[in-house]
Amino acid sequence: MTDFVGLVLAAGEGKRFGGPKAPYVLGDERLVDRAVRVLREAGAAEVFVVLGAWIDEVPHAQVIENPDWKTGMASSLTSGLTQITHNSSHDRVLVTLLDLPGLTSEAIERVAHDDSSISVATYGGTRGHPVAFNRQHWGELASSVSGDAGARHFLATHNDEVHEIEVSDVASGDDLDFRP
Repeated sequence: MTDFVGLVLAAGEGKRFGGPKAPYVLGDERLVDRAVRVLREAGAAEVFVVLGAWIDEVPHAQVIENPDWKTGMASSLTSGLTQITHNSSHDRVLVTLLDLPGLTSEAIERVAHDDSSISVATYGGTRGHPVAFNRQHWGELASSVSGDAGARHFLATHNDEVHEIEVSDVASGDDLDFRP
């Protein structure tokens, strides 16, 4: 089984949502705590959470503050990868978003423990989150992202290394853009 660390991108202000999503309680759990929990249940050795618009303690995770969160998701991904590179000896990172209430530990396990250097969850054949990267890609990935596009361009330029893993039988990739 491949050791991995989890990286939750949770710095946004949630414009369409009406405020930051991280502290929002869905059911009986904050979204940020749920994301950390499913990563831990899937076997993440460590969990890092990138925060920005809202900052507070997150149990069972290391918080990374992104002062540039207003510039988009890329700055959060870069902040997270930089911290993990310097503060973790693990060679695989699984990146996920905060607002995926249908993501399960089973889906995370499939993607995280895949032997490919880049593994992407798919839902009915459509790429989504989580995405796992081996350490060899972290530097180039961090330097290739900008704005709110995340890793999309990087994945397109490394398509021959990407292994798609269908997870729709155990999870939903639907994001939570609006308050329920």
